[in-house]
Amino acid sequence: MKRIYVAGPITKGDYPTNIRKAIDAGIELLECGYSPYIPHLDMLLVLVKPMRFETLIKWDLDWLILCDGVLRLPGESKGADIEIAFAKENHIPVFYSISELVVSDLNAS
Repeated sequence: MKRIYVAGPITKGDYPTNIRKAIDAGIELLECGYSPYIPHLDMLLVLVKPMRFETLIKWDLDWLILCDGVLRLPGESKGADIEIAFAKENHIPVFYSISELVVSDLNAS
């Protein structure tokens, strides 16, 4: 299964809605046959032990480098912007919708 990193807003805007959108995207990716990594779920750890942004983004980039692609969800996000720049620097494809990802995979077959 291709590993797809879900990048999008977490704390900018409505926090619970942002996390829900990322989880919904992850579920849809699973249903399409992908293996999603949803960094929004890291926030559960932050509830137990607060962590600095720099610690979280380093952790996320350690996972992102292992992924086959990135799904960028809409919305302003400093972290997602860093993740997209990192993906592009490392030649990891970035997609802006699940349908764009699926079509890309179909065309590559």
